[in-house]
Order: sequence, then structure tokens, then C-alpha cells
Amino acid sequence: MAQFQKQIQKIGVYTSGGDAPGMNAAIRAVVRVGISQKLEVYGIHNGYVGMMENKIEPLQLRDMANIIQRGGTILKTGRSTDFMRPEGRARAAANVRAVGIDALVCIGGDGSFRGAHALWEEHQVPVVGVPGTIDNDIFGSDKTIGFDTAVNTALEAIDRIRDTAASHDRLFIVEVMGRNSGFIASHVGLAGGAEEIFTPDANTTVDKAIDRIVDARARGKTSSIIITAEGQKPGRAYDLADAIRKKSGMDAKVCILGHQQRGGSPTAADRILASRMGAAAVDALFKGYCDVMIGTEGERLIQVPLDLVTKNEKKNQLDLISLASVLAT
Repeated sequence: MAQFQKQIQKIGVYTSGGDAPGMNAAIRAVVRVGISQKLEVYGIHNGYVGMMENKIEPLQLRDMANIIQRGGTILKTGRSTDFMRPEGRARAAANVRAVGIDALVCIGGDGSFRGAHALWEEHQVPVVGVPGTIDNDIFGSDKTIGFDTAVNTALEAIDRIRDTAASHDRLFIVEVMGRNSGFIASHVGLAGGAEEIFTPDANTTVDKAIDRIVDARARGKTSSIIITAEGQKPGRAYDLADAIRKKSGMDAKVCILGHQQRGGSPTAADRILASRMGAAAVDALFKGYCDVMIGTEGERLIQVPLDLVTKNEKKNQLDLISLASVLAT
């Protein structure tokens, strides 16, 4: 955990990487808590892209009106290959300093935190991170902003799909987001009563899934739902459906939920989490702490050094997949 000595007067806030429901609630907390501490607060548009292009403007209390319930991010977001180069980071740091900003709050995921850590390491720009990603794959925090909303959005869709599956005695494969992370899949699978859950870190195989479905049908079960994380790119569900058809002759319908999981109004849990984390980030900067992420450990907020966050991998709760398998019998 790093510390800096300068008394801050101006802070900046930006969102980076994939958007997540609740980011606006975090922005709102940063701005209003910052202003309550007599700080000037600036919004940086389009993440690191806007930082390099000097898209920086002051934010006032009224700018935060009626945004807590909105999905997405009013500051926009983006990904930048230029910022990955030293000259890009130097330009961004110079723009931040030119405005007079003393410290930053970064709302984003793992890649965003790598950039934030580099700003401190290379240019001594103090940054505190707030984890905002639906994937919930950030080391050092039990929960990330947007995860609860994404799970509930996917669960609502799966409940509807199950009605159709039961009506037609069908097998459905539902693909949720997550890339290399299986957190959405494991939580949705357990909550939605899925018969099988495929994630990058679980040992579920097509043969095992077929055996379980066949056994379930022998016991009189006429419909089944399989949940899969998308993997490196969307469409893994089609590969699974094809493999199941070739090995068993069973026809599986595919439903890819896609980016609807990122959108929509954040749940109460995400609004509260984002508000607490945003406020804690400002408090950390006010006390001279930086190069850390605000995380959760149970219900408690903690500070985790960004180098630990970016160097470690958060493990999925495989016990949830095992429990889902038992309960779906």
C-alpha cells in the first residue's frame, strides 16, 4: 500500500474497460463525497482514451441527479492500446496534471487497474481503484460492482427459458457472459436449478453431461437446462450443442444471453456496494493512500494493493457447481 504526502484539492474519476450496472452509483458517490470534503471533482470521459485526449471536465452536485438507477456509465468507457505504451501513459499523466488534478479514482476491472498501477509507478499519479465488472473476477474482493445485477438479469431469462423447456420437453443450453471467469455461470446455474454448469475452471465434460441428462430422463425428468460461460468468445453453447447431438442424438436448443447482462438498472445490492466503494475511495485518497483497490471481505470494505490485485487470479467457487449438481438430481 502506497502513500503520498500532498494535500489533495482536486480529484478525477473515470470508468474503464467493460461497463457494469452500478458504475453510475459509484461515480455519484465519488463526486458527492468529494464535494462534501471541499474537493473539486473532475470527470474523465472514455476512460484512458479520454485521459490521453484531454476529455476532462468539472462535475457538480447536480450533474449526479437521477443517475443512481441508470445502467452503463455517464462518463462513457473505452479500451486503449495507446495507453499500454509508455508514451501514452506519459501523455495521460501530463493532461491530468495540466488540469491540476491531484489524484484519481479508477472504476473498472483488472486491465484498468494495471493502467492505474502504471500511472503511480511511472508518474506518481495517485490512484485508488473501485472494482466494476460483471465478471466478479477481481482478486482481493468478494464482490464487484455489476455482478449481482448481471446474475439477476441472467436468472430472470433462465426462469423464462425453463418454462418453455418444460412445455416442450426440451434441452436448452444457455450461454452467459464471463470469458475466462465462471462466476456468473456458477451462481446462475445454482440459483436457476441447472442440470450442468460448464465453466473454464470446472471439470464438467460433454460425456458427463450426457450421462446425467440420460439418467434424469430415466427417472422421468423431461426437460433440462445447461449453463455455460462464454469462454474466449461468444458461441461456445453452439459447440456444446453440436457435441451433444453427435454423441447422443439429443437436440439442444441454444440461447445466448449476451450483452443484456451488462445493461439495465442496477440492483439495490449493486447500488449500495457502489456507493460504499466510491465513498471509501475518496476517503482513502483524502488520507493519503493510493495504489490500492477498495475491495470487500464479507461485509467489510478493505484496501488491497494494486500490484497484488493484478498479479493474482481469483478462483471460482467450484463448490457451488458441485452443490448445483446434487440439487438438480
